[in-house]
Amino acid sequence: MPRVAALLAAGAGSRFHGSTHKLLVTVGATPLWERSLSRAVAAGFDHVVVITGAVPLVLPDDTPDCVTIRHNPRWADGQASSVQVAIEAARGFGATAVTIGLADQPFITTQAWQAVASADDECHIVVAEYEGRPGPHPVRLDEHVWPLLPTDGDEGARSLLELHPEWLCRVACLGSGEDIDTVEDLDRWKSC
Repeated sequence: MPRVAALLAAGAGSRFHGSTHKLLVTVGATPLWERSLSRAVAAGFDHVVVITGAVPLVLPDDTPDCVTIRHNPRWADGQASSVQVAIEAARGFGATAVTIGLADQPFITTQAWQAVASADDECHIVVAEYEGRPGPHPVRLDEHVWPLLPTDGDEGARSLLELHPEWLCRVACLGSGEDIDTVEDLDRWKSC
């Protein structure tokens, strides 16, 4: 069965009041979203899909063939619409699960992507856990939950977990699920 990862990079980044979209901000010579992408690619997925929306993203020349971009025309409807694009891509590749991460989370490690993707197949929803706290990304959603996920708004699988906590498995991971939402977040990250 092909292993598919999706990197959600469609949002407007409205809390980031910098001179450019937060995903395009560089630290060193690498844009934020590319740092996140490189970790997902290094995890060994058969396919990595970058879901774009508010800002066009261009894959670097040295990007492996396993990486594709899918545009979410409904990106302004919230994260749920990007999850739907990721699920559609996973179905197209013949996958029975998709592991999803966010492009503004540069502290998610390759090990976290691998650990979540390879967790027990009996788990319908798998989330990363960092230092005993849910990340919640990356998250693996198996095909049994796909039809139950919201199609708009900023919610992913949260409501399903409230209804079916027995579907959840947590996997201890290295790294952090913290994201870069503001210029202050970026400054803290640069100072580390």
